[in-house]
Amino acid sequence: MKHSTDEVVVKEKMRLTLAYRQKLLHDPENSADILSVFPCFLDLPGLIDQDFRSLFGDATSAKMLEKWTTNFQANIVTQCRGLTLTADVQDLIQNAEATEVDDGWDSVMSSMLLLVHLLPPSSQGRKRPGKISARQACDSLVKFIKIGTSIQGHLDNISGSLQPYLLAVGAKKSMIESYYIVIDKHALPCKTSTSLACVDELFKAHFVFGTRYCQEFTNVYTFLQTTVYDIDVENTKVNPRVAELRARMLK
Repeated sequence: MKHSTDEVVVKEKMRLTLAYRQKLLHDPENSADILSVFPCFLDLPGLIDQDFRSLFGDATSAKMLEKWTTNFQANIVTQCRGLTLTADVQDLIQNAEATEVDDGWDSVMSSMLLLVHLLPPSSQGRKRPGKISARQACDSLVKFIKIGTSIQGHLDNISGSLQPYLLAVGAKKSMIESYYIVIDKHALPCKTSTSLACVDELFKAHFVFGTRYCQEFTNVYTFLQTTVYDIDVENTKVNPRVAELRARMLK
């Protein structure tokens, strides 16, 4: 499979090896080797979605793409009007409501980053040096580099072990040509350059690669998990802020 270039063949073999892959992910001694054992994740977009669909079914897999712009985006903007309207929040609200954006992230990505402001990082545990701001968290969730910048150079400059995040490559934030999911100092190409589909893939990558939610984004991801995807709602512990926002969104 490592040397096959036939997309149909690769996808079928990946489907057949899902159980083995999941076993590797739950083995502490081998979980870090998943991309070396299955390097096709680095070359063939769409495999993350395929694994997630196999794990949770087509209906669950499709929920973000089906629901975000129709059920959630405008509501997120409405909720954010109750926040302290910093320049960052105001810019994101303006872009989230715009049909065309010239400066800044597009409407969907802006609404996702508003969710970070609604559910900001919280300091947990005595070992942490302190929580980061919502603005800093937004910059950690999706990073932008201009076309022509070396992606490998970006990966080489990563220090320490980071949880998955999006790397956006384009002329400017409102004109992204391609997105990558960065994990374990690898850049996995997203299937499309559509921001909603790429956030969808980023969320799914946590389940496909057995990665825990980054502590700073636990609130955001558990909200998406329980409110958008409806995954393991009864058994997932959420903090009161997430529970309150979830109740507002679903009423």
